[in-house]
Amino acid sequence: MSASSSTSLLPPRQWRYDVFPSFSGQDVRRNFLSHLLGEFTHKGINTFVDDQIRRSESIGPELVRAIRASRIGLVILTKNYASSSWCLDELLEIMECRETAGQSVMTVFYDLNPSDVRKQSGDFGDAFERTCEGKTEEHKQKWKEALTNVANILGEHSYNWDSEAAMILKIATDVTNMLNFTPSRDFDHLVGMEAHIAKMSSLLCMESNEVRVVGMWGPAGIGKTTIARALYNRVSKDFQLSVFMENVKGSYRGNELDSYSSKLRLQEQFLSEMLNLKDMRINHLGVAEERLNSRKVFIVLDDVDKLEQLEALADEPRWFGAGSRIIVTTEHKELFKGHGVNYIYEVNFPSWNEALQIFSQSAFKQDYPPEGFMELAVEVTRVTNHLPLGLCVLGSSLRGKRKSEWIHELPSLKASLHGDIEKILRVGYDSLGDDDIYKTIFLHIACLFDGEEEDRVIQLLDNPNCDIKYGLTVLVERALVSISSEKRVMMHHLLRKMGREIVRRQSAHEPGKRQCLIDAQEIYDVLADETGTGSVLGISFNMSETSELYLGEGAFSGMNNLQILRFYKKWSDKARLHLLEGLDCLPLPRKLKLLHWEACPMKHMPFRFRPECLIEINMKESKLRKLWEGVPMLRSLKKMDLSYSISLEELPDLSEARFLNHLDLRNCESLVRLPSSIWKLGGLKFLHLHHCINLEPLPANDALYSLSYLSIGECSKMVDFPEISSSIKRLDVCFTPISAVPPSVEYWDCLRKVEMIGCKNITEFPRLSYTVTKLHLHLTGIKEIPHWISDLYELKELSMAFCSELEEISPKICELGKLRSLNFNWCYNVREFPAEIFQSFCIWHELELQLLGIGKNSLPTYTPEKTEDFPLRLYLSENDFVSIPDTVVKQVQYLSLRDCRELESLPELPGSLSELHADNCVSLERLAQSSRSSHDPKLILSFINCSNLDEEARELVIQQWACGYAVLPGGEVPYCFTHRANGSSLIIHLNPGNIYASLRFKACVVLPPVDELDAPFRSFQISCYVRGRHSTTVYKWPEIDVDESNDPLLEDHLFILNSYFTLEGDNIPESEMVFDFRCLGMKVYPDTVSNKILECGVQLLEPCSCEYDSIAHPELSTIPFKDDEGNNKSIAETGKTNKRARSSDAEGLEKTSKSLRLSN
Repeated sequence: MSASSSTSLLPPRQWRYDVFPSFSGQDVRRNFLSHLLGEFTHKGINTFVDDQIRRSESIGPELVRAIRASRIGLVILTKNYASSSWCLDELLEIMECRETAGQSVMTVFYDLNPSDVRKQSGDFGDAFERTCEGKTEEHKQKWKEALTNVANILGEHSYNWDSEAAMILKIATDVTNMLNFTPSRDFDHLVGMEAHIAKMSSLLCMESNEVRVVGMWGPAGIGKTTIARALYNRVSKDFQLSVFMENVKGSYRGNELDSYSSKLRLQEQFLSEMLNLKDMRINHLGVAEERLNSRKVFIVLDDVDKLEQLEALADEPRWFGAGSRIIVTTEHKELFKGHGVNYIYEVNFPSWNEALQIFSQSAFKQDYPPEGFMELAVEVTRVTNHLPLGLCVLGSSLRGKRKSEWIHELPSLKASLHGDIEKILRVGYDSLGDDDIYKTIFLHIACLFDGEEEDRVIQLLDNPNCDIKYGLTVLVERALVSISSEKRVMMHHLLRKMGREIVRRQSAHEPGKRQCLIDAQEIYDVLADETGTGSVLGISFNMSETSELYLGEGAFSGMNNLQILRFYKKWSDKARLHLLEGLDCLPLPRKLKLLHWEACPMKHMPFRFRPECLIEINMKESKLRKLWEGVPMLRSLKKMDLSYSISLEELPDLSEARFLNHLDLRNCESLVRLPSSIWKLGGLKFLHLHHCINLEPLPANDALYSLSYLSIGECSKMVDFPEISSSIKRLDVCFTPISAVPPSVEYWDCLRKVEMIGCKNITEFPRLSYTVTKLHLHLTGIKEIPHWISDLYELKELSMAFCSELEEISPKICELGKLRSLNFNWCYNVREFPAEIFQSFCIWHELELQLLGIGKNSLPTYTPEKTEDFPLRLYLSENDFVSIPDTVVKQVQYLSLRDCRELESLPELPGSLSELHADNCVSLERLAQSSRSSHDPKLILSFINCSNLDEEARELVIQQWACGYAVLPGGEVPYCFTHRANGSSLIIHLNPGNIYASLRFKACVVLPPVDELDAPFRSFQISCYVRGRHSTTVYKWPEIDVDESNDPLLEDHLFILNSYFTLEGDNIPESEMVFDFRCLGMKVYPDTVSNKILECGVQLLEPCSCEYDSIAHPELSTIPFKDDEGNNKSIAETGKTNKRARSSDAEGLEKTSKSLRLSN
């Protein structure tokens, strides 16, 4: 007997009944049905029986709940079935559950032809037409569709049976077999699993009849096998044949001399498992196609590492029948390209919250750490860098241990790799085979270059015997490294730790004989004892982790192959490496490519050092006075950073540095002039001279045709605007005595960003190229923004904060169609800001307008001739207005009025406004209600410490405006919240006779301003746990800031919270709903404490018509109920509700329930 269900990719759920029979009582109740129910009872099948239910025109709430709680809907179709609207409504509900809840549907055609049901013909059709009399056409069409669909489900026909008893036995056996195939729940509660399955299901495209191969790729330990197993358990039953072939690479014994035999043995194992035949033998590779080309199969090939394995098991789609699906998991992405796999799912690392939850499930057998373990759990989670394998292994190793044991073991977990984790990760490294080049690249990245730019890694590892770029590609395809969107080479923390351990084992007791040195103490010893050898290729030395060291002349003498030298420290630390008395410099290895030595104690470079291999010099904060005499051979040099070398007096002749493109000399206070050879460096792109206070003015020769960045900020001798290149994109002349911009700059058509902050001598608005997008003119002496400002039509950002001389702003500024940000903070002498900047911009994107600390009467009161609709973010904080003209706020979407302490009232706010922040407006009393609509929803409303709001304003905020969340002073939950309780929990008693399609709610909690220690909070995060029938729904609202103005809550406050999401009908309890509110109070990050909730209240509402917005609406998650063994259980099994919960009357529910009740 066949059955039909909705897609198997739906997660398993908890069922109360095995079977819900739908039937016409007058046809079968006393004969066929009674015998069938007896056989069901004999076989232990739990069947819903409706003997005590009084039948009426439509099905009641108890039957709806019973249908939704049944795993199988058994539809017994008879000649009078369609004469009952009750039966037809049952069928509608059953078919709906089939589509939405994964319910299976089985059919029995008793003394009836299925075609009569399908076409609604014959006596069956006549009965159907009589039932439809008086019904709407829409209702009739729903019944017709349901009958057609159910008739297409293969079932048992009584006409085909000579013995009714035999047919009943067959039906009962089919039901038993279906119930025995229980979907696995082993993976139900794995964190993030449903998201993985959803993404895989879109790639698998189960509705398609094609044969599809989907690849799953990611590093070892990411969870590929687990995801594939969860998918297999959920969908394999819908296929004729299925196999999960685990560890394919371990099953394949590749033999270069006889690879064909290896493929045969692998296919034999594959077919034996697929067909459930032991010791199967085959003599050619075409057997798989012969046996499977007409079968719909589901295959998982797990952990494949060679193309030959795919050729043996799934060489061509034609091997398998229509609708077949093959999943291949691997760490070797290149296999997919070689085998023509076009659908690939890259398994990403879990988020921080997911990682903590995975670890907690392993360590504590619950979703979050218990009290006292949060900080330790976070530390261990960081150690694993979110790798699921690492989270599970370390979690299980710490399970059951005391807190003191955790503290004791944490340092060793940080320092070394757990053996079980290393065993898995080592497989990827070993798969590189005997190719030392790829392994060397891997080890260099692990020790020296994790997180570095890809191009820089290629340059510094450049080797004539190896294509480094291709080597990186190999590592990426093996999931050993990744390339970020910013083109950086990234390696997982645990892989990095493994690579460093491999290097350590090269010479466990003599670090001077290893490829790379990274441990600070070991490097200290090698330098102090001068024990380095030619094996050392790279050193990365954190000098902040050691004590002071005096280097002798032979510190690097043995390290003749050293290429990468990186000595670095914390910015605030003093230098800890010094030279022995009498030394001015040290001999350096000739092969150095990277010389990165912060706070270098040398006064000059060694005379015998030949720098022809140097690619980068980074010697910030050095004691260098000069580098080399003469013309050094710097033919490979691309970057030189000598910033903060305050003793540097001169640079060498750079004639040979033809490839130099980056020169950073900022804060070289003793530097007087630049060598003339600099002006011949045609490839120089970056020149940073900030705070070179003694540097002579630059010549106006326009010679650096590649220069794109120039900074001469705080160079006090730069009196003229620097005309050294017309190719500059970003220019910084801040705090210089420059007084004018030359006319030629108007034609610099590469110029994008200009910073002239603090140029007090600039009194006229500078004429610049139309290409400028960002212009920063804070603290200048500019008096007027002229009408020709509209010529800068590419301008996106104009900032003139603290321009105290500014008086006039041309309305033409509103013609800048690409402008996104305007800053006139503390421009308090502007007579009147043009009304056009509030109403007349012809733009589609959002404009941010900042007007903090402006003149009391400088806001316009008139409406310009031409107005436009555009989204405006308006910041008017810290002003002394008493009121605000309505002309200013007509376009506002976001309005900040924080610390406007004289403000008494607000004008009518536009329907476009979604956020209003009026914290510390202590004089504010009145808000204007919209003249357009009584319901004018706002996402965020913050009236912190606004204690003078009148009752009308408070009612407007709480009852009409708050669509996301709102905060305002108050010590009691308002009466509009029908259900109220002291403390953090309440219970709403429901009317058992009501059926709810869904419920939404608005909540109110009262929070105190400080905790028991009288420490003010910076923000709150509030959650609500709603206990449902089979799971708890968790609403977690975004973090709500309460200390933006450094002025904390001064009294108790109400937090009004909109659930947005609805609690769906199948999870709404029959008799009572428990609401449990929780609040975390955040202080200085990451200090968080559970904050006391003084009161709470709930108002039940209809579903919301607003669009979801993550900045104001909550995140939604569910926690299924579990028994002591970790299995799901229904609400009936969970025992009593939380003792802390307090009861609430449900009188206010009746009005809401009428609009939410399902039609009967």
